[in-house]
Amino acid sequence: MRFFNTEGPIRPEDHYHLPPLSRWDLDAILTLIDQKKYFLLHAPRQTGKTSCLLALMEHLNREGRYRAVYANLEIAQTAREDVARAMRAICGTIAAAARLYIGDDRLFDWNETALTTRGADGMLNSLLETWSQQSPQPLVLLLDEVDALVGDTLISLLRQLRAGYTQRPNAFPQTVVLCGVRDLRDYRIYASSEAAPITGGSAFNIKAKSLRLGDFDADEVRTLLLEHTAETGQVFTPEALDRVWELTLGQPWLVNALAYRACFELREGRDRSRPVTLDLIEQAKESMIVERVTHLDQLAHKLQEPRVRRIIEPMLAGSALGEVPEEDIEYLLDLGLCRQAPGRGLIIANPIYREVLPRSLAFTPQASLPAITPSWLDPNGSLNAERLLAAFLAFWRQHGEPLLKSAPYHEIAPHLVLMAFLHRVTNGIGSLEREYAIGSGRMDLCLRYGALTLGIELKVWRDGRPDPLDDGLKQLDAYLAGLGLDSGWLVIFDRRSGQPPIEARTTSLEQHTPDGRRVTLIRA
Repeated sequence: MRFFNTEGPIRPEDHYHLPPLSRWDLDAILTLIDQKKYFLLHAPRQTGKTSCLLALMEHLNREGRYRAVYANLEIAQTAREDVARAMRAICGTIAAAARLYIGDDRLFDWNETALTTRGADGMLNSLLETWSQQSPQPLVLLLDEVDALVGDTLISLLRQLRAGYTQRPNAFPQTVVLCGVRDLRDYRIYASSEAAPITGGSAFNIKAKSLRLGDFDADEVRTLLLEHTAETGQVFTPEALDRVWELTLGQPWLVNALAYRACFELREGRDRSRPVTLDLIEQAKESMIVERVTHLDQLAHKLQEPRVRRIIEPMLAGSALGEVPEEDIEYLLDLGLCRQAPGRGLIIANPIYREVLPRSLAFTPQASLPAITPSWLDPNGSLNAERLLAAFLAFWRQHGEPLLKSAPYHEIAPHLVLMAFLHRVTNGIGSLEREYAIGSGRMDLCLRYGALTLGIELKVWRDGRPDPLDDGLKQLDAYLAGLGLDSGWLVIFDRRSGQPPIEARTTSLEQHTPDGRRVTLIRA
């Protein structure tokens, strides 16, 4: 029985899949190859790049006009800037790939000759020259994980390819495709041999195109999910199909991981006589986030990088980006962490990532929380909003100040501590949803616990700015209207200098929005 794939390239006999060559414009790619172009393919991790390259190799070899070989260069990453070691690894990998995919054993002998006659700085160039001259058809070389290489090793690879470019196709490959996460033009290559960083575009100025492999569209998500129905007879409810799209916006790994968990890991989902429901998809989503599965954990790890923080921190705070370098924005787009939304600018790429980022940042504050008695629960186990308010005020007055120091992003430290507290409240039973955006001036939270839904808006009062109360009441009005609620919380964190201690300035009182909704105003 086939299943949804979350590890490595697809195997058609094992995995539900979309035909890889249908995910890009094959005619345009074949035209580039016919025109002897060198080009790039990039996309975020786990989106199907390797599957597409392997399918392209098989297509070309089956067609017979070219000899195509795929090689993964990640093995050379550990060589760092040791060019001699790296080139032996790269050329050895290409030789092994040629033997595996087209049965050509000659490259191993040619490698030794290339290293002896041309040295490490010309070894790859010599190998490809000899191979092309001895090949009955023009060569197409597909090099994956190129961005695993660094410094002088990457520069050497690019310059050796550029040096042989004019000899194609008789004495150098007809086409070379370089594949990685980032567009090569965005690389800043820091090499010990160079006084200043070199851009990838200048080191490889022979590239004709830079192609980006996109996410699935809504129809493709539906087609993939329905492969499971065709194979097993288990149906997805219309609400479940829609929810997979809404949560992932077609990010390929997320689509597969969500469906795999719902259909193959959750007990109810393994019963093929029962449909895959909206509730199963929500359970799958929540368990993936709580367990910090590898893909999401790698994403969260990026939050530690300064260039990521320069964008994500103001985004979470709802403030403007300020003077952020263009390459920082390009980096987040290439990672697939953010996307450009028409009419909205830069936003988090999909709802699951939007949930993961603040939850990851709140992890340390949550781990730092003291033991808290769940005084917010009624005897029947339901959440009592008034008791929750009293518990939060007591918690904030006693523990807010020291816990702010545990938050990794200083600008949104109060937000993270509050979210850590609310995660303790939900305790795996309820849920906490978040909305935030650049320039919005706020973060919105929606706490759901049994029959209770609580809308919360967070705002910050900073030095030199007016009291955000009026704006907050208007914004909360709209947020509560969207949730169908007639009451909620407005939390204003006073971050102005010279204020009394937290325990002295933390208060609550009742306010009303312009449309008459009842609001508990918390100043903290």
